[in-house]
Amino acid sequence: MTVQTKRREVGNLIIENIPPIPSKLHKRLHHYHNIRWASFADWCPRQGGMLVSTRNDESNQIHYLDAPDACSRQLTFFEEPILSASMCPHPDYEGFLFAKDNGGNERYQLWYYDMRNASCELLTEGVTKTGSGMWNPAGTAFLYTSNKRNQVDQDIYLYDFAGGSGERLVMQGKGYWYPVAWDRRGKQVSLINYRSINESHLYILDTSNGQLRGICTAEEVACQGGLWSADERELYFASDQGLDQKGLMAYSFSTGCIRMLVGDIGMETENMALSTDGQYLAFVLNDNGASRLYVYDLQAGSYWPVSELPEGVLTQLRWHPTRPELAMTLNRSQAPADVFVFDLERAALRQWTVSEVGGLSAAGFVAPRLIRYATFDEVEGQARKIPAFYYRPKQPSTKLPVLIYIHGGPESQFRPSFSPAFQYYVKELGVAVIAPNVRGSTGYGKHYLKLDNGYKREHAVQDIGKLLDWIAEQPELDSQRVAVMGGSYGGYMVLASMAHYSDRLCCGIDIFGISNFVTFLENTKSYRRALRRVEYGDERDPQMRQHLQRISPTTNAHKITKPMMIVQGLNDPRVPVSEAEQMVRAIRENGGEAWYLLAKDEGHGFRKKSNRDFYDQATILFLKRYLLGVGRLAGGLANRVEG
Repeated sequence: MTVQTKRREVGNLIIENIPPIPSKLHKRLHHYHNIRWASFADWCPRQGGMLVSTRNDESNQIHYLDAPDACSRQLTFFEEPILSASMCPHPDYEGFLFAKDNGGNERYQLWYYDMRNASCELLTEGVTKTGSGMWNPAGTAFLYTSNKRNQVDQDIYLYDFAGGSGERLVMQGKGYWYPVAWDRRGKQVSLINYRSINESHLYILDTSNGQLRGICTAEEVACQGGLWSADERELYFASDQGLDQKGLMAYSFSTGCIRMLVGDIGMETENMALSTDGQYLAFVLNDNGASRLYVYDLQAGSYWPVSELPEGVLTQLRWHPTRPELAMTLNRSQAPADVFVFDLERAALRQWTVSEVGGLSAAGFVAPRLIRYATFDEVEGQARKIPAFYYRPKQPSTKLPVLIYIHGGPESQFRPSFSPAFQYYVKELGVAVIAPNVRGSTGYGKHYLKLDNGYKREHAVQDIGKLLDWIAEQPELDSQRVAVMGGSYGGYMVLASMAHYSDRLCCGIDIFGISNFVTFLENTKSYRRALRRVEYGDERDPQMRQHLQRISPTTNAHKITKPMMIVQGLNDPRVPVSEAEQMVRAIRENGGEAWYLLAKDEGHGFRKKSNRDFYDQATILFLKRYLLGVGRLAGGLANRVEG
């Protein structure tokens, strides 16, 4: 029996079977929707300040900040969010490159913003996927990647900015390539050829003749970074060659040998930045999801932790061009992301931005606790433990309902950064949130990363089954009230969990998730297809195709007996809209309940405030009805939902 669909359109949103939002819910959420955050974009050494990304209205734009705690000045005013920004280092120019797409389609283009006259100019051709605009040291040209040759492979182009001669192809690539860093003379550049999460190779490209030189190209080895020493005798990068987790390495151009600077310490190197004088290498280690910042003195051959830094997740590291100051974005579990600067000489940390929390009390925000639960298989005779972050409401009076949140990727990692939505679920709804890093998550070594590949895909789903067992063993948690939520690959995990454990779950929220691996691989954008086949399996192989069809949620939709909410962006290039719509159709044809939210101006994620606001409202309404039972009557659902 097909369920009747109630459909309406509000602005760019198509809404199916979602009831009207109660005014009481809208008003309380208003505070959470006005939480803001800021991230570092680049230094502005001639102006004396920096560029930051933050939101005043609908989407994140570029702002200029001339001092810590000063009022920022908004520079860009687009409806679409700005992806990145980098200042031109040429002394005759005062402007920056930035990247922007249209409606979430991820066909990013490079623009130049002139700070002298507040004008913007589109530099790239405006149609195909472009990225990685990286200035040469002189600021006369920049490199960028584009798949405009065949819509699949990423080639490297050099854009003559100062000379006005336009662009030229410097390397024709096969697969996915991106530049990392120029040498000091602006002649050569380090490149990464990304083949999968488990394999990426480091090369040097001579931009004058297109010649490539391999630095770290072993099979089944992953590399990251590629920064030149001051004398250009060494290259610094991260690699898992000979290790389970990426360590910090140095390649010698004179000997052709690789030596390990930091490795085998139980944490994975994930980010690095080299000071302008080449003496200090800042690097970040992933410690069970938390970031640990270290500084390596390359002259002394020693390194130390930056203990002044609060617990959180670090991104966007960049040294000041003329001072020993390291800028970064720090995202903490109980505070929105902000920009901080570490002064190496004074060993002092300074906060440059102070993000707003919408009039809420930050003291009421909850930090997660790292737990580990036993799963179905063993490691060296002991049960394998799955790490998870547990957000627990303060002083619960009854057994807690639970929301399981599953990250995407699949090779992503849930990390303890700030989430306004999680804080609302915990504080306002009294729901415990558990975010597991099931097998296949990054941050725990390459062996753990491979545990869900190919035919082992449903082993990750079994990790969720064992989490349900763990929940049932906890006296404070209500195993009769558990929901599951996730996006992208996490959306697949939601659908698969709802099919496998429908009798143990109340409801599920699938956000732009994969519903059928075969149709996903056939319809995802061509430049992504080879990378995804490495992870999920090649649907062109008959045996693998049969396996992928068997485990796909569309095949098992008849097993989903509890309500679902499905969310999608119309312009999603990664998980196309057809994945959501075929799942909605399959659930309804089996008589199931499916709320559906489609945004016509979004892609892989909702980036515009108005869309996110309604998504949050609908999600909370769904959880209140189907997880908390608000509006549920004996024998069925009430016709209305309480606020």
